[in-house]
Amino acid sequence: MAGACPKSYVTAESVGLVEAFLVRRQLGGAGVEELSARQAEAFMVLERELEKERQAARGR
Repeated sequence: MAGACPKSYVTAESVGLVEAFLVRRQLGGAGVEELSARQAEAFMVLERELEKERQAARGR
């Protein structure tokens, strides 16, 4: 499909990572050593993006 816009999508794995991130934040979470590399990377990205949103909300 030449000229078509790519469609973005959220995978089931992505939803699971976001849910795990939120639960971990709510409950305090276990040590980093218990995370897979994929989880650790996803959680770091989510934490960074959350901080950006918080700073934007504060007007920074």
